[in-house]
Amino acid sequence: MNIKSHFVFSKKQRSGIFLLIAIIIILFGCYHFVLPKVMNTNPDFSTSSTEVAPFIKQIDSLKAIAIEKRKPKIYPFNPNFITDYKGYTLGMTTQEIDRLLAFRKQEQWVNSVNQFQQVTKVSDSLLAQIAPYFKFPEWVTHPKSQKNGSTKPFSKTPKTERQKLDLNSATAGQLQKVYGIGPSYSERIVKYRQKINGFHAFIELQEVYGLTPEVIQNVKDNFTIKIPRTITKIALNTATKEQLVTIKYIDYEVAHHIIEERTLRDGFKSIEELTKVNGFPVNKIQIIKLSLRLD
Repeated sequence: MNIKSHFVFSKKQRSGIFLLIAIIIILFGCYHFVLPKVMNTNPDFSTSSTEVAPFIKQIDSLKAIAIEKRKPKIYPFNPNFITDYKGYTLGMTTQEIDRLLAFRKQEQWVNSVNQFQQVTKVSDSLLAQIAPYFKFPEWVTHPKSQKNGSTKPFSKTPKTERQKLDLNSATAGQLQKVYGIGPSYSERIVKYRQKINGFHAFIELQEVYGLTPEVIQNVKDNFTIKIPRTITKIALNTATKEQLVTIKYIDYEVAHHIIEERTLRDGFKSIEELTKVNGFPVNKIQIIKLSLRLD
């Protein structure tokens, strides 16, 4: 076989090959050297273009909004009830939180922004951020006064059961004689009492919006519940899901978990064991206990 014949070209063929090679070299040079420069100088590809700039600004704005949404929101709160977790989210140090908790353990109350800083020793910058969200009780921000402007004295002498008035028949005016209860709080107590057809236990005062543990204790010092509201208690260890959901704060999901936990434990030994149930509203256990009994 004559291999040499494959490499013999005519004059026209050789000219065509040289032209093709020249075109390839030119295109290669344009791709690597000319085109990048054109793209960099072309205003259509520049990030400073008047057409592109608005889109970049909009993207940056959406990013800023997304970052802001991810930040934890702060709602008005009483600084006396700051927990470890709440203090951490507010930016307080462990030492600052511990000072507040130690102060509260002494049965003392923070009643102003300045006092909060004195107790916790938080910085001025942090105080400026969180103080606008402080919500003190009404009796602190608007203390009741007599007509002559002097502060109305409240007796802190404990009353005997015989001296105490019946909470289920007390008027709004009688409730306002308790330290910490103004017109709005007394009205809320009366309305809630009417809604539930009378109180069964003082723990139900927790359901009245705005009442602090200290004010509830003041009510207990001045009132008694002579005829508690009748409550039909449900047997925890035999109750059906339909019966459990009739109890306030227990929905179908929580009722389902209660029955599951009850089966695993072969029955509850105490109502407090409900706090181990998945999704159970632990902070409402005292209210829920009013409607339950153990067989």
